[in-house]
Amino acid sequence: MRIRCTVLGKTFRALECDLRYGDAMLTKDDILRGLRKIDGRARNAGVLIDLAIYGGAALAIAFDARQATRDVDAVVRGSPDFLRGAAAEIATEENWPVDWLNDGVKGFISDNEAMTLMNGFPGSPEGGLRIHVPAPSYIFAMKCMAMRPEGFDGSHDVSDIELLANKLGVKTLDEAFSIIEGFYPASRIPAKERFEVEEIMIRLFPPSGHDLK
Repeated sequence: MRIRCTVLGKTFRALECDLRYGDAMLTKDDILRGLRKIDGRARNAGVLIDLAIYGGAALAIAFDARQATRDVDAVVRGSPDFLRGAAAEIATEENWPVDWLNDGVKGFISDNEAMTLMNGFPGSPEGGLRIHVPAPSYIFAMKCMAMRPEGFDGSHDVSDIELLANKLGVKTLDEAFSIIEGFYPASRIPAKERFEVEEIMIRLFPPSGHDLK
């Protein structure tokens, strides 16, 4: 499991690793257990932490669309030192690698984010963990921008994009790129990702006698 962190616009590499038991992936229950432990420590210390979680972990904990994930991509605002210490303690308790936080998602954060507060982690002025998750359309756009081949380094990007396309009712290239360009300028979308999105849409909705538009 990886959590990627940026603090108040400044990126730091707190801790980074695969949080796995041998070859096992981190399950939804594992992720939630770790986050609840951070929440408890933050409440006891009177520290409020805002954490935005992206990617496969967001699909698992907020949308129940994944059973497990290799990474937890996140951006944290506030109290990075506290979070680092809490994460290290939890890693020891859970027998997880100590380096389970990283900021690798930062290059794919949109200037036009669409985030919602996740139920069960509201935080409060007195402390706690407040979790934000992206709208399905935002995860779709991020996945398209960050796409890796299915299975490469444990990636499920392609299958996640297919799942999200179906969830969003995306059936054409125009619809797919309309969503992506709602979060990222067209000039920022690499040609490779454009081609791969087209391949996915053709596979999901094969054209019949006319162009896929």
